[in-house]
Amino acid sequence: MSLIVQKYGGTSVGSVERIEAVADKIEQMYKDGHQLIVVVSAMSGETNRLIGLANDIDTMANPREMDVLLSTGEQVTIALLCIALHKRGIGAKSYTGSQIKILTDNSHGKARIREIDDFRVKEDLTSGHVVVVAGFQGADETGNITTLGRGGSDTTAVALAAALKADECQIYTDVDGVYTTDPRMVSEARRLNKITFEEMLEMASQGSKILQIRSVEFAGKYSVPLRVLSSFEEGPGTLIAIEEGNQMEKPLVSGIAFNKDEAKLTIRGIPDQPGVAYKVLGAISAANIEIDVIVQNVAKDNSATITFTVHKSSLPQAEALLNEIASDLGALEVDADNRIAKVSIVGVGMRSHAGVAATMFEALSTEGINIQLITTSEIKITVVIDERYLELAVRALHSAFELDKPDLNDH
Repeated sequence: MSLIVQKYGGTSVGSVERIEAVADKIEQMYKDGHQLIVVVSAMSGETNRLIGLANDIDTMANPREMDVLLSTGEQVTIALLCIALHKRGIGAKSYTGSQIKILTDNSHGKARIREIDDFRVKEDLTSGHVVVVAGFQGADETGNITTLGRGGSDTTAVALAAALKADECQIYTDVDGVYTTDPRMVSEARRLNKITFEEMLEMASQGSKILQIRSVEFAGKYSVPLRVLSSFEEGPGTLIAIEEGNQMEKPLVSGIAFNKDEAKLTIRGIPDQPGVAYKVLGAISAANIEIDVIVQNVAKDNSATITFTVHKSSLPQAEALLNEIASDLGALEVDADNRIAKVSIVGVGMRSHAGVAATMFEALSTEGINIQLITTSEIKITVVIDERYLELAVRALHSAFELDKPDLNDH
């Protein structure tokens, strides 16, 4: 008998009919002898509807009350799912985050899980119940309802799997696994049977939106095997687990991620001296603006140029701040560009093989695509290019690294 944690997202429980379909899946797993904890999101569109109601009253609503409001979406889903399971003769109990005692800090809207009291869950599992838990939420030390931020249901599922040492955490979504790249852009994209935590984390951080980054970090930290599956069709999905075994046949690149939601800022002609980079980037970070790629160059006249990327939505604020900084530092120019795209190749096989970057740059050069910025890690190379060439770049790289061909280890 295995202990399985399953998570169903908003589209998977978006209607009564879909909730019934989820109940059918759970019934089959239950009859196969598995112990089950099921984490669910609010029905598709419900969280946005609740936010809209609050905004109709006050666009600056109190964060504590917003958490109380938003947590009701999942409460509806857990009750409906339990009703569907009871109809099938399956003992099931629903719990909100506070009932299950998912203890978080008090950062409303973006709380982090501190610990989980697993006593009640274990008791229910032992008595043969399916435990249905509201995702995305918990409670702080004083009992205030908190929410974990967008995608928080994934984090709830992984945290429960870690706390109860589950055999597997299954994330059901509207795709049937992790692909070498977005199949909507490259029809030859191939579903991966396996991928490492490191690779998935890099893919998620570079633009792949299949899994929430926090949940992948959590799973990697506590070695919780994750599996991405489709709610709408049968299949083995993609297993995300610790790298193991002989990697001699591991492909150089496992996948290609991309992000169209970033913008580039450049400040030129600033002094090349200690503390200047901090004055530029520290002020941007202090405004709670996330910075991604950073490149600094120094000219012969000892003036420096710093280029970095931010989310497109942060560009107006970041550009205004950078102009203030430029004035203080006597910079020559500030330039902003919101027509860029970021493309990354990811693979643990890159650790032990030379020439990966050369292959990437050759593929882009052949297509006449200019590289504006480059950044690397042990298992990733990222380039920033003109957004007009994004699809061409992804297709060229997918072909150059032969990602349409089956992986010998991918079984």
